[in-house]
Amino acid sequence: MSDGFRIERDSLGEVRVPADALYGAQTQRAFENFPISGRRFPRRFIQALGLIKRAAAETNAELGLLDDDLAAAIASAATEVAEGRWDDQFVLDIYQTGSGTSTNMNANEVIAHRANQLLGEDRVHPNDHVNFGQSSNDTIPTAIHVSARAAIEEELVPALEHLQAALEAKAEAFDHIVKSGRTHLMDATPVRLGQEFAGYAMQVRRCIERVRRGSEELAELALGGTATGTGINTHERFAEKAIARISEYVGLSFREAEDHFEAQGAKDAAVSASGALNTVAVSLTKIADDIRWLGSGPTSGLFEIRLPAIQPGSSIMPGKVNPVMSEAMMMVAARVMGNHTTVTVAGSRGNFELNVMMPVLADALLESIVLLANMARAFTDRCVVGIEANEERARELLEKNPSIATALNPYIGYDRAAEVAKRAAREGRSVREVVIEEGLLPPDVLEEALDVRDMTEPGLPE
Repeated sequence: MSDGFRIERDSLGEVRVPADALYGAQTQRAFENFPISGRRFPRRFIQALGLIKRAAAETNAELGLLDDDLAAAIASAATEVAEGRWDDQFVLDIYQTGSGTSTNMNANEVIAHRANQLLGEDRVHPNDHVNFGQSSNDTIPTAIHVSARAAIEEELVPALEHLQAALEAKAEAFDHIVKSGRTHLMDATPVRLGQEFAGYAMQVRRCIERVRRGSEELAELALGGTATGTGINTHERFAEKAIARISEYVGLSFREAEDHFEAQGAKDAAVSASGALNTVAVSLTKIADDIRWLGSGPTSGLFEIRLPAIQPGSSIMPGKVNPVMSEAMMMVAARVMGNHTTVTVAGSRGNFELNVMMPVLADALLESIVLLANMARAFTDRCVVGIEANEERARELLEKNPSIATALNPYIGYDRAAEVAKRAAREGRSVREVVIEEGLLPPDVLEEALDVRDMTEPGLPE
């Protein structure tokens, strides 16, 4: 050991490794080979790798394939990895070998080195013991599924449920407020503000259903397929027992892949889950953008709702407040949509028995889950719960809405009602005023016809 480095060896020869590093030669080679982005695997992924290595060690000990003392040391070291104690030792770039072999070896070397520290002697080998019964080719896809499913169930679904509940509360609070509907951004027949918010709440509910279906697809794990899906060099009961342990550690149900060739050669389940996230991004964009428009103004926009003022909106215009949470939501959605393209392209690179773009797929998938979860919760707490209805403004705009004339169709016919609507729009007057002036309907009939609350429900005049 000299100059702060030590010499490590792998199958290609000697490598200088930082003296205090827990990793070894293969990690150092990859560190030097891929100085690309400085972007490392996310915490969830490293946690999953640690849990997989712990499950493998304990299972191999149970099967009589690994000495109990070695297995216990490996399991302890792997648990420390899962808990985040050694995150600074996972130094490799996302942009590396497409199988993720470098990061699998990073985990194997860190765990082996730490296990040897715990044992007080150099007995644990990263390949022979930590990686026993595994390959990068089944470990990395397993880590993708475990980390993504855990993030969906523990972060994203609760955040979306939080947003859904807030939107449902607003739907109930705003149900009595009748306002102009809009199609093509133009005035349309009346709706209730509560109906609009109930629609948003239903969108989120459907999002939850979609991501849960995606999560269930991720419950199948590739572990046990080893190099090419055949299961070479692993016990026939290894996968079953190790996956049962992973399920116990994570608190979610996982199962062995029905077909290991599908599980390792293709990443269709991850692409499907990403597709659900992409739909969530589309849905949340619609909600955030509608809320942005509804709150626009205050003098020259719609201003049918008041958004909470959470920060100054301009460095030059005093008193200006902007719909910043909606804008942040739309930027998150844009990123998630881009990530879905990355996952789609990465998923298509399943050549024969192995996908070769798994690291970037894992990173994009996990980033989308975390971004959506964090943004949904922030949008709920910093925007939705503080929204107030501007009833006076909604009433003002509705009274001048020429589409109210639609309700006159059963009384005076479509053509005559169209003339009324066009005159009202042309002169900036209400439909009610035009009908009264032209004497088209008796006052009591007109009052019944233009009952705006009734216009928000299906039905025909009796």
